[in-house]
Amino acid sequence: MRDRGSVRVLGREDVPDAVRVLSARPVENVFVAARVRAAGLDPATLGCQVWGYERDGALAALCHAGSNLVPVNADDEALAAWTEYAGRQRMCASIIGPAETATRFWKMLGDRWGPSWSEVRDVRPHQPVMTIVGEPLVAPDPRVRRVTLEHWDAYTDAAIKMYTEEIGVSPVSGNSAGYRFYVRQLISSGRAFAMFGDDGRVLFKADLGSVSGSVCQVQGVWLDPALRGRGLAPAAMAAVVTLARTVVPTVSLYVNDYNHAARATYDRVGFTQVGEFATIHY
Repeated sequence: MRDRGSVRVLGREDVPDAVRVLSARPVENVFVAARVRAAGLDPATLGCQVWGYERDGALAALCHAGSNLVPVNADDEALAAWTEYAGRQRMCASIIGPAETATRFWKMLGDRWGPSWSEVRDVRPHQPVMTIVGEPLVAPDPRVRRVTLEHWDAYTDAAIKMYTEEIGVSPVSGNSAGYRFYVRQLISSGRAFAMFGDDGRVLFKADLGSVSGSVCQVQGVWLDPALRGRGLAPAAMAAVVTLARTVVPTVSLYVNDYNHAARATYDRVGFTQVGEFATIHY
């Protein structure tokens, strides 16, 4: 008889098994894999719990249970077990993952936490996951470069504008110091890229939000609204790919399906779709 499975909070001794599960789909799992490789599985160092789902004595799936709830390698049995384990009170700001899995998880949790539609701020059910593994098809814009700390303030200002435009709320509401420190970490680790104007303002930006093994995930792509529609984005994005590929060979990202301009840019640069995510913002 098949084991129904069980849930437990993973710890430092579970890192090898977690990495095994995460490595099965390196592009899909890069966010969680990057966090686990950098900070392990001790909730005190990671900053949140990771729930494991075990079947027949082996780790079969896991769930990053922080402000982002991210299921990994989950089937309906794992989702049901985590839904029961999560309790009656919502404990995350978003659910992110493969589209069918994340949507299913949201609906199951909605039944437990309350009406699934009324409590969410935004649902993005179709977000193509894209990768590029070779050189970009467009010549890189040489003005895009790694950001240094002398541009910390300017880069933070652009990051706030990007986040607010994308999500609809400011990332510094209630914790401006925390967000500024996060941006500083991106810059200090060489994972922030930008094009600057003569006055020092950021005209274009992008970050490597996650890096794990042979894969990175680009996030925070933003072009000054005054420059949009001029054909600058493909060459700028090609530069990001070129710089990112000095770190890892595979560059990935995911994009809202309705953002036709961004999707056209990524197609021109040479990205191809390899999957689909969904994001639910509370």
